[in-house]
Amino acid sequence: MSSTQHTNEQLTPTLAAAPIVLLIAMLALSVFFFGSDASYGANQIALVLATGVAALVGQHTGIRWRDAQEGIIDGIGVGLAPTLILLVVGMLIGTWILAGTVPTMIYYGIQILNPQIFYAASALICAIVAISVGSSWTVAGTLGIGLMGIAGSFDLSPAIAAGAIISGAYFGDKLSPMSDTTNLASAVAGVDLFEHIRHMLWTTVPSFAIALLVFALIGGGDASTPQEIEALQNSLQIEFNIGLHLLLPLLLMLFLVYKRFPAYPAILISALAGGIFALIFQPDVVQGLAGDTELSRGLALVKGVWIALFAGYESNSGNEFLDALLSKGGMSSMMNTVWLIICALGFGGILERTGILNYWLRHALRMVKGTGSLVATTVATCVATNVLAADQFMALALPGRMYRDAYKEYKLSPLNLSRTLEDSATLTSALIPWNTCGAYMSATLGVATVVYAPFAIFNIVCPLIAIAYGVSGIAQKPLESASDPEPAAASA
Repeated sequence: MSSTQHTNEQLTPTLAAAPIVLLIAMLALSVFFFGSDASYGANQIALVLATGVAALVGQHTGIRWRDAQEGIIDGIGVGLAPTLILLVVGMLIGTWILAGTVPTMIYYGIQILNPQIFYAASALICAIVAISVGSSWTVAGTLGIGLMGIAGSFDLSPAIAAGAIISGAYFGDKLSPMSDTTNLASAVAGVDLFEHIRHMLWTTVPSFAIALLVFALIGGGDASTPQEIEALQNSLQIEFNIGLHLLLPLLLMLFLVYKRFPAYPAILISALAGGIFALIFQPDVVQGLAGDTELSRGLALVKGVWIALFAGYESNSGNEFLDALLSKGGMSSMMNTVWLIICALGFGGILERTGILNYWLRHALRMVKGTGSLVATTVATCVATNVLAADQFMALALPGRMYRDAYKEYKLSPLNLSRTLEDSATLTSALIPWNTCGAYMSATLGVATVVYAPFAIFNIVCPLIAIAYGVSGIAQKPLESASDPEPAAASA
């Protein structure tokens, strides 16, 4: 999406509100009719119709259809990289199950992790790894998959498990100097990266501590019995060859990301590594997935890996629980999410090109009366941009540029702005079903966004603490001309 802020002086409050009101009404009706399945088509229809209304508003105010269409295309362009990553994550899930990597993670995980502390332990593990690799998506797409399998093995709540994984992944992502969003927030505000990270500790650490406490209190009282867990382990050993060496594709993935290898090729290489491991260590499983007795063994092995890449793995162990746990993955499993992302980003693109998004951002600035309202308005604007533009990078960049001078006017260091951008734009992106992050997490972890969102404790608490700090004046660093850059001159 273009970094230019498009304005439209012909807009009125009624015209600017029309597509947004329609979208909200249709999304509410979608959830009423279809519940957690709303993202499997109903939300997409709402987004497409709202995009059409935005185009009509644009035409009414002098925006040609060609220009509006370019806005839609630019908006969708923002999501191409995440979409490619999403597709190869589907490939990775398929081959990692076929190779025995995910079954091995489950097998040993249920031995090591105590179900009573599973949620808190999962959040902590994901946090540590995310700090190391700087990517919440990578953590969810690797460790997250295994942890969701372990949660299923313990018969624990998938919604709470997903919330714990996301809480930990975003905590680590937020504090990692290798994170894209952390670098973008500091750049938009014009502050030093490591000063930005240090200033975020004020809100991030207490928020994560609250999340860990909640997860610890929830516990795992309804966990499976030792006999059920032992039966599951036996079923895993019957269907797959289990061994620690099968975790090497996971270690390869984490190593590549740690070395700053781009996400798409890193995940693709790891998916292919899973396919190679499947050929070497699970040949009978691969041949069974191919399901073609007329082919030679060599061709059947190639076909089996190919199926895992595009259609995922299908377990036929006879153990109903295990079959449900492991029958997933493949590029095709991500297509519904791709559909949702395209529709959402198209809507965000036309809102920006017609000036509707900028219209409401400028109106939000008029509500600022002091430090507390400035921080609260920044949080609200970032959340709204996440909802309307469906992309966390837009939710960081647009409000970041718009509020830089406002923080200067109130004698506040731009570090407060960069921290608030992360507290709101980065974290709430995973709570919105049609946002690229919410759609990704739902597709990867296998839990609808609206189902896991109430349990993403860290992502919910941190924006609230940011607002509380703003209202009370806690940890609001003043502008110091000797050390702080001029926000207006900072690079975006």
